[in-house]
Amino acid sequence: MLNVSGLTKSFGSGDNKLQVLKGIEMEIKSGELVALMGPSGCGKSTLLNIIGGLLPGDSGSIELNGRNYGLKNPSSVVDVRRSLVGWIFQDFHLLDHLSALDNVAMALEISGVPSKEAEKRAMLALEKVNLADRMHHIPDQLSGGQQQRVAIARAIAGHRPILLADEPTGNLDISSGAEVLQLFKDLCHDKENPISILMVTHDPELASNADRMLLLRDGKTEASDIRSAWGLDEEGGEEE
Repeated sequence: MLNVSGLTKSFGSGDNKLQVLKGIEMEIKSGELVALMGPSGCGKSTLLNIIGGLLPGDSGSIELNGRNYGLKNPSSVVDVRRSLVGWIFQDFHLLDHLSALDNVAMALEISGVPSKEAEKRAMLALEKVNLADRMHHIPDQLSGGQQQRVAIARAIAGHRPILLADEPTGNLDISSGAEVLQLFKDLCHDKENPISILMVTHDPELASNADRMLLLRDGKTEASDIRSAWGLDEEGGEEE
C-alpha cells in the first residue's frame, strides 16, 4: 500500500550539509500498525513530513495507493494531503471554540466536502472513536485522551488509507495512551475498512504492541525489536 524506495534528504549545503535520510527502503501493507523508533534527531519527523507531502525529498520515490511522489514541492501534492494521508500529532490542534463535531466537520469542509455530508461523516467518525456522547462538547470539556480521539476522528473522517502519527501519546497519561493504542489497533484491523498507521514513538510499551517495529538509525530503516531499538544487549546492559 505504501512503498518508499531509495529516499534521501539533506539539509544545508557545503561544509554544513547534513544528510539525514540516506536511502530509506520501507513498505507498509494495508491494515498494518507500524511503530518507527530511533534516537532524537535521526530524521523520523522528516521522513513523516516527506511521506505526508509536506516536504520534498532529494532522491528516491514514494508510491501510495498508486500515486507516485516524494520529490515534488508541497504545492504539487495537495491531493496527497487531501485524500491519502491523515495526520495525528502530539498536540491535538483542536479549535477551542468549536465542538468535537464541528472540529471534525470543518476539516472535511475545508477539503471540499459539502456541509451536510461533512457533518454526517464527522458523526460516524466520532462514533467510531467512542465519542458519540461527547460530540457536542468543546475541547475544554474533554479529557486529554478524549481530545486526542477527536483528532483521530478528524484524521479518519477523510477516508484516507494511511495515518501518520507523530508521538500521538506524548501528552497523555498511561491509561489514555493505552486507549489510543487500542483504538489504533481496532482501526487497522477493521475487516471492512482497514487503514494503515505509521507511528513515531519513544514509548517502548506502545512500540512493542504494534504489528511491526522499524528502527531509523544512521539514515536508514531496519526491522527491529524493542531491545535493539533501545540499544540493549542480550544481558540487558547498554551496548558500548
